[in-house]
Amino acid sequence: MRIAVPYQAGMVFGHFGHTSSFRFYTVENDRVTAIQTVPVTGSGHGALAAFLKDHDIDTLICGGIGGGAKTALGEAGIRIFGGVQGDADMAVAMFLAGKLVYDPEAHCDHHGEGDHDCHDHDCSGDCHH
Repeated sequence: MRIAVPYQAGMVFGHFGHTSSFRFYTVENDRVTAIQTVPVTGSGHGALAAFLKDHDIDTLICGGIGGGAKTALGEAGIRIFGGVQGDADMAVAMFLAGKLVYDPEAHCDHHGEGDHDCHDHDCSGDCHH
């Protein structure tokens, strides 16, 4: 299994589409065997979905995520666990233990530059948790 987490300063970055890096976790026998932080190449949800697929990611743990991104990731065969906040490494550990608290309905709808409605979480204007 390969897990990706939008990543900034040790934390789950709050908005999938605006992340500048991902933390990749390689998992074998329910244990993390490798961790790598990788800068993002490309922009837009289609490019990010392709970027993750190109890195053999099958699971995404994230904060807010838009509908277009969910569709692109689904088409790429990547499972999404959204609405997650806090330490990225701990989120992966909780996921592997079957204890990750996530919201399958978490998403961000963008209505204009700098003006958006992030459901189920407080973005404080920049969609960081």
